Amino acid sequence: MKDEIDLFKYGQLVAQVEQMEKKIDKLEESIDTLLELANKSKGGFWAGMTIASFLGGLATFVMHNWLGK
Repeated sequence: MKDEIDLFKYGQLVAQVEQMEKKIDKLEESIDTLLELANKSKGGFWAGMTIASFLGGLATFVMHNWLGK
């Protein structure tokens, strides 16, 4: 009698596993979306750094050559 499987409990376990699989699929989609956003923001960051470096260099050039400082 100990070796018998309770079909009700087995059905509950199957339902729980199916719910967890759906949640995992949603998590995978969310992680993919977050990675895409992180990669886009990385490019924007480096573009901003490039522009800031250029403007800083230009300001230094102007100050040094035209204002004699």
